[in-house]
Amino acid sequence: MENPQTPPEATADRSADPAPRLRGALGVLLSARRLRKSWRVPVVRQLTRFTGVGVVCTVSSLALYALCRPWLGAQTANAVALIITSVMNTSLNRRFTFRVRGTAKLAQDHLNGLVALAVALVLTAGSLAGLHWVQPSASVAAELWTTTIAGWVATAVRFSLLRHWIFRRARNA
Repeated sequence: MENPQTPPEATADRSADPAPRLRGALGVLLSARRLRKSWRVPVVRQLTRFTGVGVVCTVSSLALYALCRPWLGAQTANAVALIITSVMNTSLNRRFTFRVRGTAKLAQDHLNGLVALAVALVLTAGSLAGLHWVQPSASVAAELWTTTIAGWVATAVRFSLLRHWIFRRARNA
């Protein structure tokens, strides 16, 4: 027995109509084709791999900051976390994002990576200083959010530096 308040179209048997399922499958197929096609573009591959490396390094940096913050203070904990994760970031991006292997120019790549570290340090330290100027008793959570947002800006700068300067020899990796 049908509910008098249920519209007739809501009770119709839709299992016989394959059109919605076909449209859904076709959409997935077309999306997969677009994805494969875009993967042929070097910068798309690099951005995808760079994002994966960035997630690992960001989580590591936040954990190191939170771990060091009680003993070292905000600025020193930020510097320690950035220095450690910057070395890790340059190594991971060298290998995975830009597919550079071997020891040729390894030291030079890490020295150049220090420039990207300096940019990140200036941005995050400046954002922490700004936060503490506006809110002197800011919580660790507020500091983490502040450095994370500043880190996103630093990440865009880092990708550009890595792609166009440090690893330009592997731009189409």
